[in-house]
Amino acid sequence: MGEVPVMAPHSKTVDTMKNEHVCFNTRKNIRIITTLLLITGTLYLLTRLFMPKYDATVIEGALIAEYYGEEKGHDLIIIGDCEVYANFSPAVLWREFGINSYIRGSAQQLIWQSHYLLEDTLNHERPPVVLFNVLSLMYDEPQREAYNRMSLEGMRWSGAKVRAIRASMMAEEQFLDYVFPILRYHSRWSELSAQDVSHMFRTDTVSHNGMLMDVGVRPVEFIPEPRLLANYDFGENARMYLDKMRELCHREGIELILIKAPSLYPHWYDEWEAQVVAYATEHDLAYINFLDLVDEIGIDFATDTFDAGLHMNLAGAEKLSLYLGEYLLNETVLADRRGEPALAAIWDGKLARYDAERQRLEGERDAE
Repeated sequence: MGEVPVMAPHSKTVDTMKNEHVCFNTRKNIRIITTLLLITGTLYLLTRLFMPKYDATVIEGALIAEYYGEEKGHDLIIIGDCEVYANFSPAVLWREFGINSYIRGSAQQLIWQSHYLLEDTLNHERPPVVLFNVLSLMYDEPQREAYNRMSLEGMRWSGAKVRAIRASMMAEEQFLDYVFPILRYHSRWSELSAQDVSHMFRTDTVSHNGMLMDVGVRPVEFIPEPRLLANYDFGENARMYLDKMRELCHREGIELILIKAPSLYPHWYDEWEAQVVAYATEHDLAYINFLDLVDEIGIDFATDTFDAGLHMNLAGAEKLSLYLGEYLLNETVLADRRGEPALAAIWDGKLARYDAERQRLEGERDAE
């Protein structure tokens, strides 16, 4: 027999070298993944820290995000600008009529933002009826970054949000600033407060199904003379998005109702009114101009507004909602759902919170 070959003391088999190579690559991959996780986590924490805490400061900016925490299955979605979240009370619509509603409103919400918010809503539910407040038809192009962010930052990421951002950006804005908000807000370091830390992961509920409650009273004493406009026609962009909204509702079997809230300012021109009436007539849409119904509703601008006619206070919003609820039960497919135990239980909690906040705010007002 031949001699058995003796391995050199430091020589390695091919299998051993392969195993060591695998181990090296594994350790390398772990280090890379760990580094990426640390970077991602750090960016996430910094973003949470530096982003404005709307629920603790400018609460209008918190409205859009609150929708996602709600039980879905709403009968009615109301979309639009401040003329919806200040002027209508979902609590009254439920308490008096059994209508389960939610307001997807935001400050100076532009019509393309309303359209994409409706698209976003339809990713979560299919309401039988949608109300759209027509004031934003006055704008045909983006207005201010601050208002854009109050409408868009609270949206969950989806195709609708991407399209909304691209339609809304001012010339100086960058899309990546919405994807990575830390790029926009890093300069807030000198403004950071204890509130920014305490609200990094805690968000207070500021609305009642999208409504902001205000019990203040500031009567109408003076209405500014409306300025003359060079052109009273709604812009091509605004009309295009009204068409898009109407067509989307038609495809989804949703009844779209156009409304104009009873706000005295900004001025609602007769020329604008004529265009909305003509559009509603042409496309067989219901249109309610609450400015024409102030006396019938019983709105008193000496007592029912908190800012001299721009918005209703709680008293005015509840009057308006009583009228709207009656209309919806009589003129649409909506029905009273107060007999549904699970939904009624949800609303019992909502109404308790609504009544408690009303009592607190009225007490603070009367103590001043």
